[in-house]
Amino acid sequence: MSRAFNKQINTLNQEMVQIYRNDNAYISYTSAALPQRSAMIEILNEIRKLFYPRHYGDRQLFDCTIRYYIGNLMMSIEERLHHQVRLALLRANDTKPNDAKEDPEAIDEQASVISCEFMSRLPKVRQMLTMDVQAAYDGDPAASDLDEIVLTYPGIFTMMVYRLAHELYTMHVPILPRMMTEYAHSRTGIDINPGAVIGKYFFMDHGTGIVIGETTEIGDYVKLYQGVTLGALSTRGGQRLRGKKRHPTIGDRVTIYSNASVLGGETVIGHDTIIGGNCFITEPIPACSRVFIKNPDLTIEKGLDHRTGTEIPNPDAEPELVD
Repeated sequence: MSRAFNKQINTLNQEMVQIYRNDNAYISYTSAALPQRSAMIEILNEIRKLFYPRHYGDRQLFDCTIRYYIGNLMMSIEERLHHQVRLALLRANDTKPNDAKEDPEAIDEQASVISCEFMSRLPKVRQMLTMDVQAAYDGDPAASDLDEIVLTYPGIFTMMVYRLAHELYTMHVPILPRMMTEYAHSRTGIDINPGAVIGKYFFMDHGTGIVIGETTEIGDYVKLYQGVTLGALSTRGGQRLRGKKRHPTIGDRVTIYSNASVLGGETVIGHDTIIGGNCFITEPIPACSRVFIKNPDLTIEKGLDHRTGTEIPNPDAEPELVD
């Protein structure tokens, strides 16, 4: 430690402690330990091995060993998840008034019930992902095969994380679902709130910049392109809007092209509708509609050197006759 810092450390120490004391207690520190982001990432990695052992597993599997491999993975996932759910519940309990706090043993039992229920839902989540992978293959002519999609498509990774987080969200597990989807957001640039409801056979082409808000409802066979926002019309209400429908409803077999924004809880896009790129929509759209922006008038100046403003000769022009 440098001499200069040695003189400062006591003052800085006191300033930081005072900041903690001035902050809301649950933001700075509580008596309960917080869930660990790194542990949740490890759980997601183990679930991905469970879902796709040939693509992400760490060993070659045979018929005689696959049951042991799956069993060991599932036991590890449940044990890790139980601990993180317990921490999340303890943290939430610690922020309650003293007369509303629950017994730690009761919280441990809740964590056991939740982790077991989550594990029982994994086969259903895997089946939904199978349909998402197929949707990507059917909707993207650049996809050579299903293996390429599982191994490389950021939208499939994001959907795996979202569908897992959504199950915890529906079981009212605090903080963990958002930790999971924000991890996927940081990796892929796709922001899906775990509270959104997304149907089967869902595909995000490219995916970068897509935003799907908490109360969004999306039907089956929906396709979104990069930069699409399914968002709230206004957030000025802040916490007063919690729990209210703030985001749009998208019907079955809807396609929304790049950089379109569909906003508001009363905005319903009817089934079999196509929304063109860059559209800004805040009102309901009937089923079987086509919504697009007319092409703007373009001015094309040919044959100008933009550095000098002089005309550039056209090499394809007929030569002028000289008398």
